[in-house]
Amino acid sequence: MNWMDKLTESSARKIAQRSSRRSMLRHLGAFLVGSATLPLLPVARAAEAPKAGQPDESGDPTKCDYWRYCAIDGFLCSCCGGTQNSCPPGTEMSPITWIGTCRNPHDGINYIISYNDCCGKTGCGACLCTRNESDRPIYRPDKANDLNWCIGTKSSIYNCSTAIVVGTALKQ
Repeated sequence: MNWMDKLTESSARKIAQRSSRRSMLRHLGAFLVGSATLPLLPVARAAEAPKAGQPDESGDPTKCDYWRYCAIDGFLCSCCGGTQNSCPPGTEMSPITWIGTCRNPHDGINYIISYNDCCGKTGCGACLCTRNESDRPIYRPDKANDLNWCIGTKSSIYNCSTAIVVGTALKQ
């Protein structure tokens, strides 16, 4: 253990000789400011989004061609014990999502859809859908559906995906 003590002491002394308390405080401050900006990243948070008017929900939410699923990639929660808006029992909805804009063919309005992954149990294995109409490359993570979005939950195990309407898109 003597060699480890000497190594630790010499390393600490070298760091102390090359740096000052002010530089340490500067680096600590920069780290704190940088970490405080992390929640400002461009991702949709369905729980904080304003509620929109209710769209016409004609169609079968257990089928991949349902209008809300234009940018979904994964198992449909509506086939796994949940709904298109809620997770199955025993799973937890991820607070971080990807978003897409889907046109409802029944009313002709474009809606902003928040795709939330439900996490905590293994993949349900039913109704796998991969629709990439609004998907973007992974370097645009707010619109990429090829990531495991179970960040911020107790478990990073993916189960299924929801498609929650969070608003109407602006008319072009």
